[in-house]
Amino acid sequence: MIIIRTKYLPPSRNYTAINLFGVFFVHPDVRVTKRLINHESIHTAQMRELLYLPFYIFYLLEWVIRLFFKGDAYFNLSFEREAYDNEYDYHYLENRKHYAWIKYMRKKKRKKKPKKKFLRKMIN
Repeated sequence: MIIIRTKYLPPSRNYTAINLFGVFFVHPDVRVTKRLINHESIHTAQMRELLYLPFYIFYLLEWVIRLFFKGDAYFNLSFEREAYDNEYDYHYLENRKHYAWIKYMRKKKRKKKPKKKFLRKMIN
């Protein structure tokens, strides 16, 4: 992976890095960690399987749609959810199935609330 340090990309200081067509751009003051490289490498794998340009089209369309849902649109993107969920698994790309991001498109399942009986045991 090619890593380029620049103060111009990503354009917002809210983001530390951006991956454009497999080239990793980071701000000069950002520490490039193994976790960050793994996160961006997952995005590169996603781009390759969608042949790059369709990845960006789909990413943008999904982001626009998720703007109308509850929660942060960026963190709810299927591509980002896959990358964030697996960024600490440094062997993920070796075992990753093609189009693994599709399973992240589904709405997150809500955790069931614990039964009142269970809560009473925890309090007492």
